[in-house]
Amino acid sequence: MTDHFKGRQFNQSVITFAVGYYLRYNISYRDLVEMMRDRGIFVHHTTLMRWVQHYSPIMRALWRMDETYIKIKGQWNYLYRAIDDQGLTLDFQLRKKRDFNSDYHFLKRLLKTYGLPHRLVTDQYGATLKAIKKLTREGCLHKGVHQCSKYRNNLIEQDHRFIKRQQVRSSS
Repeated sequence: MTDHFKGRQFNQSVITFAVGYYLRYNISYRDLVEMMRDRGIFVHHTTLMRWVQHYSPIMRALWRMDETYIKIKGQWNYLYRAIDDQGLTLDFQLRKKRDFNSDYHFLKRLLKTYGLPHRLVTDQYGATLKAIKKLTREGCLHKGVHQCSKYRNNLIEQDHRFIKRQQVRSSS
């Protein structure tokens, strides 16, 4: 992400702070100018507007992908899901098996629909890693985009609990 900040008057941390606050709290540019001024950073509101327009698509392109098992009509199935950095579902897919083909086709459909993410976070499941390597070899993903981290994937892992709780209620 540092390549996006080359040649800017302000450094990366200042820009990401400003854009992050604007996106998270939905405040006005002029209020954000005051917040920045309180921190000793003097920037014009139109500059903030340009930063938000330029950097918000880049900052939002963080995907988390995972799968979980759920019972549907007495049959165990795998629910593949991908979410963005806000926890909103990008795509999902039900499969009978949890294997390389399921991972590969789900990721390929996700990339075709949403384009290339800035970061793709998954667990360390072997079939998922194999699918990502194949997509990288095919040129669909860039090297360095993928990260394996059980901690950065907590957002989607916690969301699985809600889905399973809904499943238990509906089957009772």
